[in-house]
Amino acid sequence: MRHIEILAYPDIQLLDVSGPLQVFASANDFRTQAGEPAPYEVTVVAASPRIRTSAGLVLETAALPPHGSRIDTLIVPGGWGVNAACEDPELVQWIVGRSHDATRTASVCSGAMLLATAGLLDGRRAVTHWARCAELARRFPAVRLEPDPIFIRDGNVWTSAGVTAGIDLALSFVEADLGRRVALSVARELVVFLKRPGGQAQFSQTLKLQQGDERFDRLHGWIQDNLDGDLSLPNLAERANMSPRSFSRHYREATGRTPARAIEEIRIEAARGMLERGQAVNQTARRCGFGSEETMRRGFLRVLGTNPRDYRERF
Repeated sequence: MRHIEILAYPDIQLLDVSGPLQVFASANDFRTQAGEPAPYEVTVVAASPRIRTSAGLVLETAALPPHGSRIDTLIVPGGWGVNAACEDPELVQWIVGRSHDATRTASVCSGAMLLATAGLLDGRRAVTHWARCAELARRFPAVRLEPDPIFIRDGNVWTSAGVTAGIDLALSFVEADLGRRVALSVARELVVFLKRPGGQAQFSQTLKLQQGDERFDRLHGWIQDNLDGDLSLPNLAERANMSPRSFSRHYREATGRTPARAIEEIRIEAARGMLERGQAVNQTARRCGFGSEETMRRGFLRVLGTNPRDYRERF
């Protein structure tokens, strides 16, 4: 049996706790229904016996166990209370010590702030909720922050993105511990239609481009529907009712990208989805408007650091 501890503290995000907890509970159900022993023993631990979550629900918790007893996994969730938790030196020191007792240590969402405060992410690749990435990068420059992935493993430390990414992370633990068949069975039971691998993006490229300026939102929708069409600068400017020069300037001000870079990223995102669904590389390149496999390959290498064929095989 694998012993898992999920840390709780005041104003924690409820789903950061309950999401992974339910994944492990469902894995236990799957095994016991098959007449086998439950593989997980999960305990929610805290410095106080009752913890109020940011949703208002109160959790009854076990006491923080002393250091020295081995556990399989320590999970540190996030939430509105994470900044106050980072200012609690006793809690931070407990995390440091307990991580030494754990085979693997993980954070969900902004729980990465606590791991970073404890020094557990120094020199490591890590991810957190997209809204906290800039803050984490500023406060903890020794962390090798990657803002896009759903979750990242660096050695025995795992970090995951916002809220529901904790479910994806827990499913990856179940797959590593019990095999893909069990993980997929749990995903189906929880009606998680797609068990997302860690390397996928937190949210869509089009959402990234929507930074509060609505002038180009309709244009982005049109681009997604016409990836294999004429996406030249003059044509885009005409659709936006601007001159090419004015369009380029205003678009970059609104999105932080040139039109050409934004189109490449939108095409790559669409291609990723097609490749994940098993579409052939050459068909994907044609339907997403790259013109050739080589052009798509160069774009994938530039943006993702991998080529389309390796990406398709992995995901």
